Amino acid sequence: MNTDRITEKLSILADAAKYDVSCSSSGSKRKNLNKGLGTTGNGICHAYTEDGRCVSLLKILLTNVCIFDCAYCVSRKSNDIKRAAFTVQEVVDLTINFYRRNYIEGLFISSGIFTNADYTMERLVLIAKKLRTEHKFNGYIHIKTIPGASEEIIKEAGLYADRLSINVEMPTEKSLALLAPDKKRIDMIEPMKIVKQAIIENREEKKLFKNTPIFAPAGQSTQMVIGATPETDLEILYLANGFYKKMNMRRVYYSGYVPISNDNRLPAIGTPVPMVRENRLYQADWLMRFYGFEVHEIVDKNNPLLDMDIDPKLSWALRNLQVFPIDVNIADYKLILRVPGIGVQNAKKIVAARKYTAIGFAHLKKMGISINRARYFIKAGNEYEIKDWQPSEIKHSILSEGASKYKPNFSSQIPLF
Repeated sequence: MNTDRITEKLSILADAAKYDVSCSSSGSKRKNLNKGLGTTGNGICHAYTEDGRCVSLLKILLTNVCIFDCAYCVSRKSNDIKRAAFTVQEVVDLTINFYRRNYIEGLFISSGIFTNADYTMERLVLIAKKLRTEHKFNGYIHIKTIPGASEEIIKEAGLYADRLSINVEMPTEKSLALLAPDKKRIDMIEPMKIVKQAIIENREEKKLFKNTPIFAPAGQSTQMVIGATPETDLEILYLANGFYKKMNMRRVYYSGYVPISNDNRLPAIGTPVPMVRENRLYQADWLMRFYGFEVHEIVDKNNPLLDMDIDPKLSWALRNLQVFPIDVNIADYKLILRVPGIGVQNAKKIVAARKYTAIGFAHLKKMGISINRARYFIKAGNEYEIKDWQPSEIKHSILSEGASKYKPNFSSQIPLF
């Protein structure tokens, strides 16, 4: 093995992979049997698992050579960049060597499309197959599915990968046609349907036959580029909500467009998407998935853009002050969840604790709830905020307090409420 050449490839192809944020290991339950390699349920590159741990994985492209010319992609065929490609065996060897050195806990593998979708996808699947069967590797593997790949290959990929992701790329078909004319939305949607159905069938089969091989136990995810085209947050969140409800998507990722060319179809270089917009979209996404919010409650035709100053939960509360204040001693759990400053775990604590005692502000503070935020929206027995606040006054008061809660937090993809 030419170490210098491998190092050069790694530098090029790891850098090219950084634009794909749709890698997450949460939900995998692959067992480590027969003294194999790898850990269970890990594998995010410098991100967070469900239990809050920061873990890493080898995140690379198989190649940055691509037959497509997507305007927003650094690997597009018209871009004058240094090209490189790994062989299947080189990726396998890198993964095993890095794991043995305790550098990584898994692999995220994607690729530019060379020759055609099936030719590329076959090689991605072969990498995972070799790791699983030849090296008994039980660490996390995430395969980025190539749009247009055949059903047979996608189903084979799910037998070796913990998660499959099929990136929708752009929020609307119109934007996709403008910036990625070589790609078709149906080539992205059909693989999602295949994976969804295969996961359902696998679960049913495992109920009957315990030895049935698992299929993509961590489900599927997708990613869309935001800010390269003029879609509103309303359009973006409706699309994401559709994926969650219709495709059983595990995660939708939002990738702020990074200016990479002077293409007149794109925002000018020097005007990247503010990171706060990504953060607000993730917070809104969290509200839909864990807090029972519908899209129209977060954004609507009159307010199609998320407020960049405050998180969407506070924004909703300020628009619906007629709902508040609520008494935490008697309010329904779902309503307590909607109070700014109270998260899922604390809402559960409140409901559990009030069975035994009347909850006061002192109890809430001991639970870790930020009374400085929640006080505008709650009563705790006879304790409540006396002043008749207006929405603008509450917003100003919270922002002036400088609470880190309402400052953009880019260290985690898990918004806190």
